[in-house]
Amino acid sequence: MDTVLRVAVIYLFVLVGLRILGKREFGQLSPLELVSLLMIPEIVSQALTGNDYSLTTGLTALSTLLVLVFFTSLLVQRFERVERVIAGEPTVLVHDGEFVAEAMNRMRVTPDEVFTEMHKAGLQRLQDVKWAVLEPDGGIAILARDPSPDHLPHPRDERKKAV
Repeated sequence: MDTVLRVAVIYLFVLVGLRILGKREFGQLSPLELVSLLMIPEIVSQALTGNDYSLTTGLTALSTLLVLVFFTSLLVQRFERVERVIAGEPTVLVHDGEFVAEAMNRMRVTPDEVFTEMHKAGLQRLQDVKWAVLEPDGGIAILARDPSPDHLPHPRDERKKAV
């Protein structure tokens, strides 16, 4: 029972810690962040097993972790509020061609990151972006504005291209 309790406490601590880091941290892991994430099991392994290296203790710890992950996924799937707490909510970074500075600062997203995603979406100017949204998975979704009449090609220009 001691192993089950230890695993549950460590699981909740890591879950809260990763949630505090923010969703942006997992969208693009740097080598340092990846190494840090991979070191977590080694750092907490002795705390999980209480210096008992038996196969039974290891299997009990792993089983407890899998059960906790399973129940967490059930809660996330069943209750929208739990999903918002664990996964987070989308955050608007750009609205109608203007940066939302407060949101960008809170999520630690730089304008360069937004511009990179804009360019991937085929947009060059911030004014062409209706919405840029930081998704819970850490990715930035870009929604372009509808082209205004002054940005549309003139029919005569289109005919010249066809010839």
